[in-house]
Amino acid sequence: MQKLLTIIVPCFNEQEVLPLFLEAVEPVRNELETKHGLSTELLFIDDGSVDGTLELLREFHEKDESNRYISFSKNFGKEAAILAGLKNVKGDYAVLMDADLQHPPKLLTQMYSELTAGPGSGGSYDSVAMYRDDRKREGFFRRHFSSMFFKIMNKMSKLNIVNGATDFRMMNRPMINAIVSMPETNRFSKGIFNWVGFNTKWLPFETGERPAGKSKWSSGKLISYSFDAILSFSEVPLKLCSWLGIIFCLVSFIVGLVHFVKTLIFGDPVAGFPTLYLMMLLLGGIILLFLGIMGQYLARIYLEIKQRPVYIIKESNEETNLIK
Repeated sequence: MQKLLTIIVPCFNEQEVLPLFLEAVEPVRNELETKHGLSTELLFIDDGSVDGTLELLREFHEKDESNRYISFSKNFGKEAAILAGLKNVKGDYAVLMDADLQHPPKLLTQMYSELTAGPGSGGSYDSVAMYRDDRKREGFFRRHFSSMFFKIMNKMSKLNIVNGATDFRMMNRPMINAIVSMPETNRFSKGIFNWVGFNTKWLPFETGERPAGKSKWSSGKLISYSFDAILSFSEVPLKLCSWLGIIFCLVSFIVGLVHFVKTLIFGDPVAGFPTLYLMMLLLGGIILLFLGIMGQYLARIYLEIKQRPVYIIKESNEETNLIK
């Protein structure tokens, strides 16, 4: 029986680049069919686009039924789009890739070869993941911030994410099933991919140039995304609050003892208003910081308990209106 690969493509306001993406991926799909006997389909996830993206996806499907699409009722974010794509995979394999051609379609053949290589019909790997090997096109801040994020993330969690890891990844059905079985709504896919385990082959790649449109990831969004990722997979910030609380209690006890001894033995007066004023500001700021950290965790618990859907499907080529 012929194997099927589902190519999942999250889209948000990508009307300018989608025709170019389709043109670039078609030769690769033909190569996979002729050389590997692998049937392919495209699954576009329209993440609430407000331009002509949805109209283009309808046209793609009318021309070729293997070009499937799902459209959200609003912008739920890339993590929701990834989950929707994986939940609607029909095939034996799935690959996640961006529509902006920064994930080169020509690498799909290599990824499939690596995934299915090795002893046994299932291959020796469950997924093939790509990491950025050349980030010269990125600015100094973004390049170094990204590297620092992966180092901090790995130290603060029990994960081991490769520096420069992307969502560009091909995986088999068992790994797909494991990922979609996780019910959490605050999702960080790179962490989930690592947490579920399975054997992963890492390959370097150079990001392609975006031929049209603009990146949807500003520096502010990347910083916010990084904090969300750390809070999703690490309790270290909470432990840090506890340890700093203990340290400050010990410091205050030692300082109080020193002042008591100085006053009792030497008769030195205790420092007055400036010292008190600075200590109040310091401790007040620390307390507010700790409350903010705990508040972030409570907010995530609150959202999980409410059990709101990760995304809502407004339209798809299969005429299903589903809440997920």
